[in-house]
Amino acid sequence: MGAPRLSSTPLPGIGVRYDLTTREQRRLSVVAHRDGSRTLSAYRKDDPDACALSVRLSSAEATTLIDALMPAHHSPSLLSTTELGLVAERVELSATSHWNGRLLGDTRMRTETGVSIVAVLRRAEAIPSPTPDFRLAGGDTLIVIGTREGVDAAAETLGRE
Repeated sequence: MGAPRLSSTPLPGIGVRYDLTTREQRRLSVVAHRDGSRTLSAYRKDDPDACALSVRLSSAEATTLIDALMPAHHSPSLLSTTELGLVAERVELSATSHWNGRLLGDTRMRTETGVSIVAVLRRAEAIPSPTPDFRLAGGDTLIVIGTREGVDAAAETLGRE
């Protein structure tokens, strides 16, 4: 079996399309949009030009899908939080969030939900251990660790408009 064929095509004003032909001769494509979202498309086996499925994913959804497809990319030396009853998740702060422009401490996240925000991803920068006086911005991705219930509550709080 040969290596999978992957090609890329620039899409001016849109992003880049990546096309993959699998060993079963199935065609998949991913359009990496300039805004960070992705469109995943699968084509019919009997007609490789006919799209059978097309799904638009936000940047956070695409990252979650990558984690599902590539769990081995995690280093074995990293703490497995599930063994401890904890989960770690990325929570995206929308531009319309009530917390956009406000201080992290104002969320009272640890007090209200019991979770810790261990880092904030902003554009191409990671801010580890943000302090209570850290100012949140729409588009930030917060790395949250806590119980399943706490992380769900944190996502709900951060999603408040």
